[in-house]
Amino acid sequence: MNMQVNTVADPAVDETDPVPLVVDLDGTLVNSDLLIESAFMVAHRSPHSLVKLPNWLRSGKATLKAELARRADLGIADLPYNEALITFLRAEKANGRTLILATASNEKYAHQVAEHLGLFDAVLASDARTNLSGQTKLDALRAHLDGGAFDYAADDDVDRVIWRHARKAVLVNADAKLTAHMRDESNLGDTFEREHADWRTWARALRIYQWAKNGLIFVPLLAAHELADVGTVAMALLAFIAYSLLASSVYLLNDLVDLGDDRQHPRKRERPFASGRLPILHGALAIPVLILAAFVIALFLPPLFWLVLATYYVLTLAYSLGLKQLALLDVLTLAGLYTLRIIAGGAATGIELSFWLLALSMSIFLSLAMAKRCTELLVMKEHSGDAPLGRGYVASDLPPLRSLGTAAGYTSVVVLALYINSPDITDHYSHPARIWLLCPVVLYWISRIWLTTLRGQMHDDPIVFAARDTGSRVCVLLGALIMFLAL
Repeated sequence: MNMQVNTVADPAVDETDPVPLVVDLDGTLVNSDLLIESAFMVAHRSPHSLVKLPNWLRSGKATLKAELARRADLGIADLPYNEALITFLRAEKANGRTLILATASNEKYAHQVAEHLGLFDAVLASDARTNLSGQTKLDALRAHLDGGAFDYAADDDVDRVIWRHARKAVLVNADAKLTAHMRDESNLGDTFEREHADWRTWARALRIYQWAKNGLIFVPLLAAHELADVGTVAMALLAFIAYSLLASSVYLLNDLVDLGDDRQHPRKRERPFASGRLPILHGALAIPVLILAAFVIALFLPPLFWLVLATYYVLTLAYSLGLKQLALLDVLTLAGLYTLRIIAGGAATGIELSFWLLALSMSIFLSLAMAKRCTELLVMKEHSGDAPLGRGYVASDLPPLRSLGTAAGYTSVVVLALYINSPDITDHYSHPARIWLLCPVVLYWISRIWLTTLRGQMHDDPIVFAARDTGSRVCVLLGALIMFLAL
């Protein structure tokens, strides 16, 4: 078996000589992959173009990259740059060293990055005919440098063929296995380690804290007083797990299609994928795994639950890819998605749902969805101007949104009052008149939500705010006490 050893174009070059430093782009200069980013952006902004993907792939990766780049304008200034590496490159540049950007990314993005940073003396990148990766990149470098020596900074296993011919291998964001290989194969230079992502980073990406929303699946059990039935509770628990896994897949998808918009948001830019703390390829691979797990669990539940789960996913996919950009239709969709969780609970347990429960749910969650949009408008107006990115609203929409949101919230109190007066109430409560005390509690809570929103103190998600807010917790406890006393 032949082993390819490390060779340098000019062995006489001293290791202290300032030979050109060649720098890779994806995963090295930026903590991201511009091919995957451009694919998700096209899926978001021009989904009809995706039908052409098979033809582009048949024509080769160079064609695929060129076609995606033609349709996707990435926010180059907002990319998650490797600041430690850039600081190093600036110092090398100040010392008179030649810097070359050599990347398999399309030339459009490569030149935009080079122009933004102002560091590189030359740019070598893929075009519509050539995918500049591996051996092809090495050949292009040799031709550009007339066979001269160079150092090479990169992050991936595909770069080993280039490192073997570089004077020094500069490892950036390389894993332990690759680092061990390179110690044996090449002369190691500087190393730049990636910030290690732990379970907490993945918990943020999967939005584990958002799983609390899926507690709505248990609402039908509470309303029907079925919590003592172990079998019914077990079915609801399986539904909760399936729904949570599917919801996390949607959160990942949202983060990947919204990368550009999130990076311009003062808080969302710190999300794991937008900030580069997690590789976006890992997120893209996790999505189908979560979907498959959710639907496998759903097989143990009634067919109606499977149908509700599928409806939820289709609706969330439509929301992620377009509905959230349509004013008013977006908040109606959000309210519907919350109500679907309650319907899912009924489908999983076989409990018949009350009209009153569904009407109450739509009213409350429509109000909270509008509070969410008002919060986004207030944040973007304060930090960068008129409108929240990727949304169909402008700053002047704040007054009508506030009016519509509070009206929807107070409508829920009216629905609750009508329910208390309905014949249905006597089926479950011995003292239904005592439930009237719940009306002022709900009225106070809705008013508190909107006062907090308009003061600019609301969390990005009002549901998360309510789960953490002491006043909201007190309202829940009071509500539970009132319902208990009405039994």
